Amino acid sequence: MMDWTDRHCRRFHRQITRHTWLYTEMVTTGALLHGDVPRHLDFNGEEHPVALQLGGSDPADLAKSAKLGEQWGYDEINLNCGCPSERVQKGAFGACLMAESSLVADCVKAMRDVVDIDVTVKHRIGINDIESYDFVRDFVGTVADAGCQTFIVHARNAILKGLSPKENREIPPLKYAFAYQLKRDFPGLEVIINGAIKTTAEIDLHLQHVDGVMLGREAYHNPFLMADFDARYYADTEATPRSRAEVVELMLPYIREQLALYGQDGNGLRLNSITRHMLGLMAGLPGARSFRQVLSDSKKLRTGGPELLLEALHGMPALAT
Repeated sequence: MMDWTDRHCRRFHRQITRHTWLYTEMVTTGALLHGDVPRHLDFNGEEHPVALQLGGSDPADLAKSAKLGEQWGYDEINLNCGCPSERVQKGAFGACLMAESSLVADCVKAMRDVVDIDVTVKHRIGINDIESYDFVRDFVGTVADAGCQTFIVHARNAILKGLSPKENREIPPLKYAFAYQLKRDFPGLEVIINGAIKTTAEIDLHLQHVDGVMLGREAYHNPFLMADFDARYYADTEATPRSRAEVVELMLPYIREQLALYGQDGNGLRLNSITRHMLGLMAGLPGARSFRQVLSDSKKLRTGGPELLLEALHGMPALAT
């Protein structure tokens, strides 16, 4: 989800669901220890609960980065052991870490020693041609011994050479049964499943076997799927789900605030930095294409302001308020 689940995206998603956990895009330890910390870690209090996902493989660097995350107010630190991109592999982290379960355990322990918030791990079920369930079982067992209690399982292998990240999300076969078996073998752990899950019916089915479900690209491309999550999965029957139009209007003051703070000049915040995350809000509705076109019009984005969202909304008369 690099370049996708930034703070603007998360603020938008929080208008749709109040309780669903949100995760940052992966932030590398190098970016935090040698770069612009506020740019990578700043977020709005409305985003809670929100987890900081880290990429790295040096226990000391991860410990320093996790501490920074806790100091900035994140609710969870998540170590990425699932990204298969070659760029990430060159940094010796991501999915290639699954071959070094003892190192991952050391990383988890180093982070847990310096923070009081949860440290979790997101991983694949195998790498390259390793197809045995025993591999992921042993990986989880080793890392759990270091104190990790929550494992987010992308139920595919990661092919480290020859496939692009996109192909790694589509070509290796899904093996949801591996995640189910992990829950049976480690009943005291929290096991969260991930991978090509697109509907509430699918979520409900998985929840018969595991503790939670993580959505990635479906939540991004079809965010209104999350509109009933608070009542359906968090027992919040008091709050009325917001309509799509209400979500749009709730984003207007945020956009005005951000543009006022950071500007729209060549070096500042651009309107598209926020509205690009909202293109899927009308997915599945008549007029959705027109909504996307308005919010993708480069000229209007360059010269317009938050009212561009209202223009896009008014192109869908059934939803306009």
